[in-house]
Amino acid sequence: MLHFIKTRFRINKDSTESYKIGLGASEKIRYICALVMADSNFIDYVKIYCASGHGGAGSMHLHRAKYIPKGGPDGGDGGRGGHIILRANAQFWTLIHLKYRKHIKADEGEKGGAALQHGKNGADIYLDVPLGTVVKNAETEEILFELTEDGEERILCKGGKGGWGNDHFKTPTRQTPMYAQPGEDGEEGWFILELKLLADVGLVGFPNAGKSTLLSSITSAKPKIADYAFTTLEPNLGIVKYYDDRSFVMADIPGIIEGAHEGRGIGTRFLRHIERNSVLLFMVSIEEDDIAAVYKTLLSELKLYNPELLAKERVLAITKCDLADEQIEKEIRPHLPKKIPHVFISSVSSEGLNELKDLLWKALQK
Repeated sequence: MLHFIKTRFRINKDSTESYKIGLGASEKIRYICALVMADSNFIDYVKIYCASGHGGAGSMHLHRAKYIPKGGPDGGDGGRGGHIILRANAQFWTLIHLKYRKHIKADEGEKGGAALQHGKNGADIYLDVPLGTVVKNAETEEILFELTEDGEERILCKGGKGGWGNDHFKTPTRQTPMYAQPGEDGEEGWFILELKLLADVGLVGFPNAGKSTLLSSITSAKPKIADYAFTTLEPNLGIVKYYDDRSFVMADIPGIIEGAHEGRGIGTRFLRHIERNSVLLFMVSIEEDDIAAVYKTLLSELKLYNPELLAKERVLAITKCDLADEQIEKEIRPHLPKKIPHVFISSVSSEGLNELKDLLWKALQK
């Protein structure tokens, strides 16, 4: 397996430019193994082709009945083509149901008939997507719209209008028009659907900083936890219970490394998930030599990715405090970043978790 990965992905001890993930060769292999072998249901990016239905043609028909030799035009209108409609659904959390459904085409409208019969409209196709889905034009990458409320519907491709029957074209001087209008063409194109998770608090930190352990400690979520970098390869959500039946949603995203905004590590693939978070919880292990420097690095990566992220409320949590005593904590406090609330926590011993909840709730109320 290792030989296949080294050959397929051209990894060697001296090469760090191929994938720019800033890791050693053994860590690269472990990371790519996880990507190759992971069987994940979380899909936050799909590219699909959609085509709405063409409108039905109008009917060119003249009325014929016994004792009515010149009944005049009675051609009906054609039916409308089917729409492609996106619908936000709070019960969905991934785009996996669209991953293998690359081509989506709605029905065409039926032709109009005699006796002013209107053609049947083409059936609309509804595509349910999670809240927070962003829709882009695949060619220009222009953002078309976003779906953020449950039940919200937006037409992605509008069906073509049905053509008019010849009844619409009769006039006092043209009583038997011998033509009708064809239906309009539907819309088509390639579109990108991107999911940005909706959460109150987003966890930001280097790999193996204890983000998943914290999520599993204060919520019912069960993320994968292991003692190596990039254990988390997909975002995880959990509901944190607070006092008096109050609660908030916490999102754990894969770890960020220096240069993530340039594509290193998992790159910008998951950074977009924190764009909708109200509060950012920066998590730095107490094992780090310079906690303030690590915090500045994380802050710099977010700024380079999207400067607007710096406007969000921030809280700093120093993790894995069960590995240190109170004396070490006292020595660290003077060197922590200023003007940001901080707390020492341990997800293993539950130290500082209630204080952390208080800080997060206070930040959410601002």
